[in-house]
Amino acid sequence: MEENRDTPIQEQEYTPSNTNVVSVKSWLGTLALLIIPVVNIILLFVWAFGGDTNLNRRNFAKAQLILMAIIIGLYLIVLVFFLVLVGITANTY
Repeated sequence: MEENRDTPIQEQEYTPSNTNVVSVKSWLGTLALLIIPVVNIILLFVWAFGGDTNLNRRNFAKAQLILMAIIIGLYLIVLVFFLVLVGITANTY
């Protein structure tokens, strides 16, 4: 008797452990750790580029790092603008 090869084989879906939903308590702990000045930058890099970090926390860390880079870039542009402005006005007197 010939087997019917058109029927799909039932496969168990593999869901990695790092795709679980992050609980509210875990988010509060995450935000509490991000209040600490130097630790926050270190943790953001570890969470963003670490291997076995939850995907939600990894994406949050990447977004935070991108926002920090944008804000620092804008700050540097404004700082240079004002330094040039002060330099121009200092030479006129």
